[in-house]
Amino acid sequence: MPYIFSNISPVAQIIISIALMLFSGYAMTRITKRLHLPNVTAYILAGIFLGPYCLKLVPVTIIEGMDFIADIALAFIAFSTGEFFRVDTLRKNGTKVVVITILESCLASVLVFIVTFFMLKIELNFSIVLSALAAATAPASTMMTIRQTGSRGDFVDTLLQVVALDDVVGLVEYSVAISIALASLSGAFDAGSILKPLAINTCVFLLGGIFGVFMKLLMPKKRSTDNRLIISVATLFAFCGVCSLVDVSPLLGCMSMGTVYINITGDDKIFKQLNYFSPPILLIFFVRSGLNFDLASLANTSSAIGGVPLMVIGVLYFITRILGKYAGAFLGCLIAGKPKLVRNYLGLALIPQAGVAIGLAALGARTLGGEAGNAIETIILASSVLYELIGPACAKLSLYFSKSYSSNIDEIVPPEALPEMPKNAVELLIEQIQAIQKELPSHTDCLTDNEKVFLEAAEQQYIVPGRLHSSIHR
Repeated sequence: MPYIFSNISPVAQIIISIALMLFSGYAMTRITKRLHLPNVTAYILAGIFLGPYCLKLVPVTIIEGMDFIADIALAFIAFSTGEFFRVDTLRKNGTKVVVITILESCLASVLVFIVTFFMLKIELNFSIVLSALAAATAPASTMMTIRQTGSRGDFVDTLLQVVALDDVVGLVEYSVAISIALASLSGAFDAGSILKPLAINTCVFLLGGIFGVFMKLLMPKKRSTDNRLIISVATLFAFCGVCSLVDVSPLLGCMSMGTVYINITGDDKIFKQLNYFSPPILLIFFVRSGLNFDLASLANTSSAIGGVPLMVIGVLYFITRILGKYAGAFLGCLIAGKPKLVRNYLGLALIPQAGVAIGLAALGARTLGGEAGNAIETIILASSVLYELIGPACAKLSLYFSKSYSSNIDEIVPPEALPEMPKNAVELLIEQIQAIQKELPSHTDCLTDNEKVFLEAAEQQYIVPGRLHSSIHR
């Protein structure tokens, strides 16, 4: 079946394709929302339906021409990750969270590498990149479940800190893995061929810090809110362009940029602005990932890497990563001296995988090229959909078993926490409900932080022209 819009002008193809991607991504979220699934799952499914294996609404030339969107989307993700690395927070958390994070990330990667390279006998470049991608975790569904259940306590605190550090370990692992993979492909497998890409990534990391300082200099306090957004987006785009010139991932550098900026300014408003600005870009990126999903090769048993069908590799990757995450979190908590409830159930909340892993898979597919690159992206996309399907349920189970929340009102607000007065059952229930209501946000404070920042920016746009108008007529 030919593509429906293949006979129209290239400009019309691009505009219509982007509009279809945005509309279909939004429409699919209306379905997944009822199933309590994250938006990422909706975007990937929308891309699959629009793509070459279903409705064929977006031409292949458009899909290939939007390759750059992965760099831009990941730049936003990595920059926002830098916000979590405030020096004072890292000092307060100590080394316990770092130990847990390194163990749960690295053990998942090690187990995947053992299965793919040693057991399945797949070539090194494929095995090492796929194993590095196993480290990353998607916190969105876990965070959503925490908010929905109102969970709190040591388990939740540990989980949030581990999730914040998790993707950083994944980025470092990927940088090392892709360097080794490229060296093995070139045949020049020596120390120099591995150390050179690592040195380049280190320079990019330092350059990102310099860009963070540069961003701070361009944005003094008197700078208007809309101009701050323009400058920050322009700086991220410029950094991505520099990285493209030397053919290196912008992830570590953008993360460094965000880390340096937040630590020298303490300004978290720019992160909220970018988070409110970036959803359409991220939607297009994930829908495009779905468009690039090779459904035929996954379902076709004749499609194989190293003689092993992609379906077999995908299933083993899916199971092995879960085992590695759980075992690594358990060992990390054991070494860090965490309580039994944290130790036993933390790994369940680290199963979801989406944003960073999909972005890194897209970069890996472009860098490695050929069947190996396409196979990696296909496996990560397929497994990410499955992880996001079971992730929220596993996160809720972990929160329940760790006693971070309860459906029993006496556990949420124990009677002894209320004023000591003789009461009947009805009076006691009323006081418990009132105690819960005090902890809920007021109805007048229903906007998110990101929406408040953009509302302030919009108000400035009305206030400033008003002042100019009054000054002109004086």
